[in-house]
Amino acid sequence: MRCATRDGRDAFDALGLTPDRPGRTARLLGADTPAGGRLELRVERDALAVFAAPATGEPDDPDLLLQIHRAVPAVREEAELPPPLAEPRLELRVDAATARDYTVQAGEYIQIIDVAGRQCSDFVAFHRPKLEDGIERGLDATATRSMTGRAYPEPGLRGKFFDTDLLPLVEVVQDTVGRHDTFALACTARYYEDLGYPGHANCTDNFNGVLAGWGVAPRGGWPALNLFYNTAFDASHLLLGDEPWSRPGDHVLLRALDDLVCASSACPDDIDPSNGWEVTDVHVRVYRPEHRFSVAITHRPDIDLPPRTTTDSAFGTRVRGLGADMTDGGGFWLAERFHGHGATAEYLACRERVAVMDLSQLRKWEVLGPDAETLIQRTITRDARRLAVGQVSYTAVCDETGAMLDDATVFRLGQDNWRFVGGCDTDELLLRETADRHGLDRVWIKPATDELHNLAVQGPRSRDVLAPLIWSGPTQPDLAELRWFRFLVGRIGGPQGIPVVVSRTGYTGELGYELFCHPRDGEAVWDAVMAAGADHGIAPLGLDALELLRVEAGLILAGHEFGARRGPLRGGDRIHRRTRRRGLHRPRCAARAARSST
Repeated sequence: MRCATRDGRDAFDALGLTPDRPGRTARLLGADTPAGGRLELRVERDALAVFAAPATGEPDDPDLLLQIHRAVPAVREEAELPPPLAEPRLELRVDAATARDYTVQAGEYIQIIDVAGRQCSDFVAFHRPKLEDGIERGLDATATRSMTGRAYPEPGLRGKFFDTDLLPLVEVVQDTVGRHDTFALACTARYYEDLGYPGHANCTDNFNGVLAGWGVAPRGGWPALNLFYNTAFDASHLLLGDEPWSRPGDHVLLRALDDLVCASSACPDDIDPSNGWEVTDVHVRVYRPEHRFSVAITHRPDIDLPPRTTTDSAFGTRVRGLGADMTDGGGFWLAERFHGHGATAEYLACRERVAVMDLSQLRKWEVLGPDAETLIQRTITRDARRLAVGQVSYTAVCDETGAMLDDATVFRLGQDNWRFVGGCDTDELLLRETADRHGLDRVWIKPATDELHNLAVQGPRSRDVLAPLIWSGPTQPDLAELRWFRFLVGRIGGPQGIPVVVSRTGYTGELGYELFCHPRDGEAVWDAVMAAGADHGIAPLGLDALELLRVEAGLILAGHEFGARRGPLRGGDRIHRRTRRRGLHRPRCAARAARSST
């Protein structure tokens, strides 16, 4: 079927037809047709159909809406929506290749759900009171990037999206995908035309249509928050796009900071990977402001690993109680800096007195069984066989080419009992793949990140703080005598106290210890350490100060001094160059600081 939308006789003339010829034309609707009148026709065989709505010359000529439905609709398996986060005030479906407008009030939450996965959904919003006064003030990607310093808003301190007046309109509360776009426009007619697809449906025209009723002027291209659109810039500053990371039911939860007019699309792009080559629906839910939702980001470290949503560690309530600016770190909310302290004061507390830091984001695995030692030996670059029970080894983790994947500490708890502590979830895949490759079927790898949360107590007075606090049994060393890269199993407050594992390790270059405990004991452990350190000037330590400490100490970090293209030796050279550029003479490398304090 083909249809022309030109008015009256022009439409017929363009196709060489005569509208008055009997048997070839029919008047379907007329002057006596009431508003909203409709007529349905069924096509029996292939035909050329022309529909015309002749102009009458009146200023308010009525519109004609033509809808064409497939005789055999495409069958698509309906994905099951995730359950609502609370009772929705509004629920609407954005059909594939369309857009919908809706209004929200200040404080309300907007949940935008990718129904079937891998479907881009563009989002625009306007300040409603200004819009009703004829002033268009909508989300502006450039203003947002300038205000936040990020490619797109993320839950936390940099979670707001601003308008052209630099006022925040919405903030991101939850994000289960973590990859979106604010650089490209919502797809435009021009984009498809230039690729040879004239007349292709596009988000910009869809937005123009639904926003026209609000008096919003049409645009040739809409800047938007392009949710689930997987874009990135490469080293040559080329904007790349690939299939979205989103899976069925993934969502972004926004909170309106003012009364807004919003519009969401289900992007019609089916000519490139933007929507995984198939256009599907988007679902929108709006929740009232009295509901409260936790701020969270969801990470999927690898396609073979389950997603992980940002959460507080066992010490989270105590950290937040000190007035910390929080950021996502490996699935845990971590303090960047503390109000009333700041990076410089926190750094000096660690160098001169004692500081405490939440390091629960470190990944832990128990490696158990007769083949455990062999697996550890084949995974790390150090000689694991030389480790005695009660000893820790700091090591690089490399692939077959020598590229450094991670750094880790390995604890030997027994003859066949090891604890692997790294920084990446993918370490688990490496351990399992190494065991499979070498036929090590008598080893068990048990994730323990959620069972062991840990604090770092670092600084020249850390021993003075912990020695009276930690009790150890007759088969364990005393904390005051604990040597460098050794650990003990003890308790806080006596033989019936809180069980902990205490290692003489750290990431600051100072004398220091790490305390591992079960999450249920986290707050009690934090309170005990802070109380014991009160007379020693103990202070909390955030990520900003830790960065100063570890660079000064010459300690490497994934993504900075090493990565998939650099081996451990090049990482050492890189950190040495960084310390020289910063004017740091590295007087307290990790080994020297620890040994000088024995």
